[in-house]
Amino acid sequence: MAEVKLSAQSRTEFGKGAARRARRDGLVPAVLYGHGSDPIHVSLPGHETLLALRVANALLSISIDGAAAKLALPKQVQRNPVKGTIEHVDLVIVRRGEKVTVEVPLHVIGADEKADRIIVMDQQTITLECEATHIPAQIEIDVTDLEIGDQVAAKDLNLPEGAVFPGEPDDLILSVTAAKTQEQIDAELDAAMAEGGEEPAEGGEAEDEAADAE
Repeated sequence: MAEVKLSAQSRTEFGKGAARRARRDGLVPAVLYGHGSDPIHVSLPGHETLLALRVANALLSISIDGAAAKLALPKQVQRNPVKGTIEHVDLVIVRRGEKVTVEVPLHVIGADEKADRIIVMDQQTITLECEATHIPAQIEIDVTDLEIGDQVAAKDLNLPEGAVFPGEPDDLILSVTAAKTQEQIDAELDAAMAEGGEEPAEGGEAEDEAADAE
């Protein structure tokens, strides 16, 4: 994954008021930490940071006040639930050659080739141990040649060189099942309607009889 270069400014004002002022100026408050160093509070360029963090596990090369750049990975990203803008970022400092543990998205290809089956994902991401500078953007799973009843386990994934899955090799990733026929769907709908049309309970019948007697 390519490094994304960002220029940051040291941040000396803290609190909600300072954070709001920074966002009004198009900046994102952030904190860098790791390797036993004290937390470094910075402001990142808002638009460039938003674009960079569209990619999972984006590797950021951050120069603070023009100093030598530090490599960092996003640890936690707080977003505005309405606007979708980034409000705060926690970043972990990493070094070249260092092994890190990350969650990498799984991407299925070839699922639209056959309409008689569906792909059931047991996991949407996979945990990998890999070098900080060689984190894959995603792991592709080609299901074009799979048949109904087939499964894909962790050991079947095509991982990039240097990436290791720390879990069990037989951990289930996805399975292929038969798609329901129209007859099956209609039968399920009929059964659901039949259950919804059950006779009223005995208490309800007694109340109706009492009302009639009045």
